[in-house]
Amino acid sequence: MSTKKPVKKAMAIAITSLFSAQVYAQNANFPDLPTVTVTGTREAEKISETPVSVGVIPRESIQLTRPAHPAEILSQVPGVAIGVTNGEGHNTAIRQGFTTAPVYLFLEDGIPTRATGNFNHNGLYEVNLSSAGGVEVIRGIGTALYGSDAIGGIVNVLTRTPSDKQGADASLEFGQHGFQRFLGGIDTGRSDKDALRADINLMHSDGWRIQTGYDRQSLNLRWDREPDGQTAVKTILGYSKIDMQTGANSALPYDLYVNNPTVNLRSPAFRNVEALRLSTSVARDLGKGKEVTVTPYIRNNSMDLNGTFNFTGDARIEETQVQSYGVMTKFRQDFSDPLRTRLIVGVDLDYSPSKRKETKINLTSTLIGPNSLYTQYTGYTLGSRIYDYESTYTSAAPYAHLEMSPSEKLRVTMGLRYDYALYDMKNQMTPGFVTASGRQYYTPADASVDFSRLSPKLGATYQLSEQSHLYTSYNQGFRTPSESQLFRGGRSDAGAPATQQAQARALSNAALNLNAIKAEQYELGFRGFAAGWNYDVVGYLLKKKDDLLSQKDSTGFAVQTNNGETEHKGIELGLGKTLLSSLRLDLAGSYAKHTYTNWVTSTVNYSGKEIEASPRLMANTRLTWKPAAKTTAQLEWVKIGSYFLDQENIYGKYPGHDLFNLRASQGVSKDLSLFARVTNLLDKRYADSASQSSANGGLYSPGLPRTVYAGVEAKF
Repeated sequence: MSTKKPVKKAMAIAITSLFSAQVYAQNANFPDLPTVTVTGTREAEKISETPVSVGVIPRESIQLTRPAHPAEILSQVPGVAIGVTNGEGHNTAIRQGFTTAPVYLFLEDGIPTRATGNFNHNGLYEVNLSSAGGVEVIRGIGTALYGSDAIGGIVNVLTRTPSDKQGADASLEFGQHGFQRFLGGIDTGRSDKDALRADINLMHSDGWRIQTGYDRQSLNLRWDREPDGQTAVKTILGYSKIDMQTGANSALPYDLYVNNPTVNLRSPAFRNVEALRLSTSVARDLGKGKEVTVTPYIRNNSMDLNGTFNFTGDARIEETQVQSYGVMTKFRQDFSDPLRTRLIVGVDLDYSPSKRKETKINLTSTLIGPNSLYTQYTGYTLGSRIYDYESTYTSAAPYAHLEMSPSEKLRVTMGLRYDYALYDMKNQMTPGFVTASGRQYYTPADASVDFSRLSPKLGATYQLSEQSHLYTSYNQGFRTPSESQLFRGGRSDAGAPATQQAQARALSNAALNLNAIKAEQYELGFRGFAAGWNYDVVGYLLKKKDDLLSQKDSTGFAVQTNNGETEHKGIELGLGKTLLSSLRLDLAGSYAKHTYTNWVTSTVNYSGKEIEASPRLMANTRLTWKPAAKTTAQLEWVKIGSYFLDQENIYGKYPGHDLFNLRASQGVSKDLSLFARVTNLLDKRYADSASQSSANGGLYSPGLPRTVYAGVEAKF
C-alpha cells in the first residue's frame, strides 16, 4: 500500500476520525464531542471552524441503541425528534413542528437518497440506519453545497468504513409483537489497494396493533479502492425493500385510544417500497492543496401506497416510480496564504424521470364501538384511473464556498448557490376530466414548470479559548413544489357537475403556477468544553414565506397559493459530562415556538396562532453506566412537550409525554456478547401523533407499549 501523501489520508480524516479521533473527558470510556464533521462541505472540517448547528451520532451510540426505527436514535441530537407513523414510517421535527412537508434533505454519505421533486417524508427508512457507521444532522438551512428541501435540516447517514482486517459480525434479536431482526456484516480486509464491507438487515414485526406488521430487507456494499497514492475511490450500493400493512398509523378517538388501542380502523392501508442506490466517488489529489471529486450516481425508487390519510377525502392507490441519473462535482483549493483560504466550487446535476399512476378506490366499512359510533374500514374495490402521467425532473446547481481567516481566531465562510430546476410532465391519459366517486379530476395536457433560485450563505466562527468557540450564520434556503403538488392538483369537491369541473380546472391551473417556498435563518451558538462539561448551545430564528395555503381565486374557488408566512425560533442545548469514572450524563434539549405569522386561508385567519403538532419542549437525557470494559447500561428519558391539536388553537392540547428506555449489553467472551433493551419502560399510554379538526373530538395514534427485546452478537 502506498505511503505517499495520499488522498487516503483525507478519506481517513473525513470518515475514520469522525468516530475514533474524538475529544475525551475524564474517562476514555466515554467519547465526547467529535472533532470533525463531514456533511457541511462533503469533506472533513473541524467543528471549531464550522458555523453550522451540527450534531453527530457515532457508531458506538448506534451499537448500544440498536434502533429499529429512526425515532429511537435521532433524538440524541438537540432539537431533533422523529415521530412514528407505523412500522418504520415517520415524520420529522427539526426546527419545525412534526410534519410530512418536504423541508428536509436525507442523504447517504452526502448523496441525496431521492430526487427533489419526489420527496418522501419517510425517506429514512430507505437507508440501512441500523448498520450505519454514524449519523450527522445539520439543523436548519444547509450550506451552499445543498439546495432545495434543506430548510428544516439535513440528515446524513454514513456507511461503515471497511476494516483493514478480515472479519465478520452478526447479531440475532427477538422481541415482543413478533419482532425478529438479523444484522450481519463482513469485511474482506484490505489488500494492496482494496477493502470491501457488506451489511445486511433482515427484520420482521407482526405489529402490536391489528394488521400493522411489516418486513424489511436491506443490503449495503461499500468498496474502498486506492489505485495510487493520489486517488481514492469509494463505491456504495444500497438496497432496501419495505412492506408495511398500513401506510400510516391509524388514529383513534380518545376512548378507543385509551381502552382499545390495538384496534385498527383503517386496516386496508399498505405501503410497499423499494429503493436502490449506486454511486462511485472518485477523489484525486492534484497537489499544492488542490483536490477534485466527481461522484456519479444512479437511483431507483418505487412505491405502492394506499394511505390512511386519504381514506375520508380522496381514497386511492398510488403507484410511483422515479429513476435518477446524476453527478456531483467538487473542486477544492487550499491556500496557506493569504488568510489560510479555502475555496470550494462545484456543480450538481440531476436527471430524474418518474411515473405516477393513481386509481380511485371504493372503500367498504362497518360500524363498531359503543352505539356503533366509529367507522372501521375493512376493504376496497378498484375504481377509475384518475391520474397517469410521466414527469421528468432536471436540475443544475453550480455553487461556490469560500473560507478564510482574517485573524488567528476568526474563521469566515461565504457561500453562493444557484439552483435551476425543470419539471416536464407528459400526460398518459386523455387530457380533461375523469369522474370518480362523485368528484371531478382534471389533468391538463403536457406541461412544463421551471424554478430558479440564488441562495447566499454567510457564517463565522471565533475561537474564545483553546476549548471553546462562538459561531454565527445567516443562510437562505428554499424548496420547490413536488411533482404531485404541481400536476395532480385538480380534484373538485361535491356539487353540480359543471361547478365541479370549473373548480377542478381552477385548482389545476393554480397548482401549475406555484412558486418555490423561501426561507432565511439567523443563528448564534457556543460550543466547547468547560469544568468537565461538553456543551453546545445555539439560538436561531427561521422564517419561511411564500408557503402553500388555500385561498379563493378570482372565480371564487379555493386554490393553493404562495401566501403563507411562518416563524420558527428557539434555543437548542447539548450537554455531556463524565460524572464518575464509570458514569456519564448526556442531555439534548430544545425550547422553540412555531407560529403562523401571516396565514389567511379562504375561510379562516390563523395569523398569530401556534402551528399545530409543534411542541415547544423536546429533550433526550441519557445516563450511561460502564462499570467494566464489557459491561454497559443506559437509562434514557425522552420528553415531548405539549402541543396544540389544531390550527386555530381552540381545541386544547395534547399534554405531551415522558418515555423511559433501558438498554444493556454484556460481553461473555472476547467475541460474544448479550444485549437487551426495554422501550417505554413504565408502560405509559402516549400518542405518536394527535390532532383535531372539529368539535367531534381529538384523534390519537397510540404509541408502542412497554416492549422487551433481547439478542446475541458475535464477531468472527
